[in-house]
Amino acid sequence: MDDQNLIKTKGENKLMETPIELINATKDKVVSYLKKNFPEYQIFDNNTYTITRGSAQVLIIIRPYTESETAIEFISNLVSDAKITPEIMEFLLRKNAELHFGAFGLLFDNTIIFSYTLVGSKMDENEFATALDSVALIADYYDDEIIKMLEQ
Repeated sequence: MDDQNLIKTKGENKLMETPIELINATKDKVVSYLKKNFPEYQIFDNNTYTITRGSAQVLIIIRPYTESETAIEFISNLVSDAKITPEIMEFLLRKNAELHFGAFGLLFDNTIIFSYTLVGSKMDENEFATALDSVALIADYYDDEIIKMLEQ
């Protein structure tokens, strides 16, 4: 199901495909913005790119979304295999309420992430650069803060 999304309608499973032309158009737009604004980017995988800022690495992933839309996810892993405590959870939830862009999250293996998603078709260069810079700056700052909290 690489290029498909599963949706439920009235109890039935239906596949909704994002046309490959739409995915490729989003990919072309992302690559042009990366080349212009973040020339140090690396191609990580098909439809996945990465940049590094300070101690933060940001993945940019182009995903299918609907029949007429793609999603561009900006994800940074802050702390892997973290010891999740009520204090850490409260801190992350309160920060989610304070921050303007993106949110902290927790993966299945207790990796703390920061992520933000844009809609692909309407995204412009400024919006792309702002989202990428925001995730990179927030991740670079808060990874150190969270590590300090975990060491206490």
